[in-house]
Amino acid sequence: MQGLHLTADLYGCRCDAALLDDAQAIALLCCTLTDDCDLSVMADRWVTFPGLGGQRGGVTGVVLLAESHVAIHTWPELGNVTLDIYVCNFSGDNSAKAEQLMQNLLQAYQADRVLRKRLLRGDLTCDGPS
Repeated sequence: MQGLHLTADLYGCRCDAALLDDAQAIALLCCTLTDDCDLSVMADRWVTFPGLGGQRGGVTGVVLLAESHVAIHTWPELGNVTLDIYVCNFSGDNSAKAEQLMQNLLQAYQADRVLRKRLLRGDLTCDGPS
């Protein structure tokens, strides 16, 4: 196994409010952008949390890919989002597709500040547990 794991913490998102609190809008965005990057959507699941004290509730969701997953968590009361993209590179290198998907999501959310991390995972030369 070998893959690329990208994360981004977004602060002060200036996107349409629906991309922070509407599970259907977020699902459409994530699935469309994933398709646009030529990654294979297998299924998706979304949960909307109740708001507190008159605040809108956030959304947590995942898009399961043949190549692995995309996950998103929103905090509309703060205007913050976390993104998580992991792609396996077993039968081909999907790293550029993952990078493009992250860039497209960052563009959609228009955050004032972004903290990104990039982690290479696994080792194709490893036969398994020793």
